[in-house]
Amino acid sequence: MLTINTNNKMAQERKREEYAIVLDFLPNGYPFDNTPRKTAIVQAIGKEHFTLLEIVPKKDVFVKPYEEVYIGDGKRDKVHHINGKLAVERLTETAKAELEFVIIDMVNKREKEFIDFFNNAQPLSTRMHSLELLPGLGKKHMWEIIEERRGEPFKSFDDIKKRVKLLPDPKKLIIKRILNEVLGKEKHLLFVG
Repeated sequence: MLTINTNNKMAQERKREEYAIVLDFLPNGYPFDNTPRKTAIVQAIGKEHFTLLEIVPKKDVFVKPYEEVYIGDGKRDKVHHINGKLAVERLTETAKAELEFVIIDMVNKREKEFIDFFNNAQPLSTRMHSLELLPGLGKKHMWEIIEERRGEPFKSFDDIKKRVKLLPDPKKLIIKRILNEVLGKEKHLLFVG
């Protein structure tokens, strides 16, 4: 379920990731790490809340980019532990290169959730609507979306494109917004936990 982040405890508990998608696997750890016994590192993104994570796999486990790994509280097959959130500056070049493709794939698989955002988005204040936080979407398009969804909720990205004239590709708007949020380029968070 997509919600605008809040500071209450219940929202914080929901932000725990159960699964992550591998962006990069470093079997010998970070090249700049000078410790004598390096551990393998996995750079990944959470499947539900798009959280960048640094994961330590179990000994002799190898993972590939795009692989889904379980990181929840239950028995983990491939993950020993999670070091924590991963700072954007620490992303490897491979992880940076894979990030957009992984986000595109996740948006495609979760289209209904993002359509629900278009159908249910609300104002943030008297001057700003949450739809306006999507890159390239101004007041004119915002009002057209609101008017169209009053008659009938949107069913797909294609449905939005057909019904809202001259709107940039809504799927690309969502992908760009998520990518900007993950990379720390946005003040208000719509999708990233």
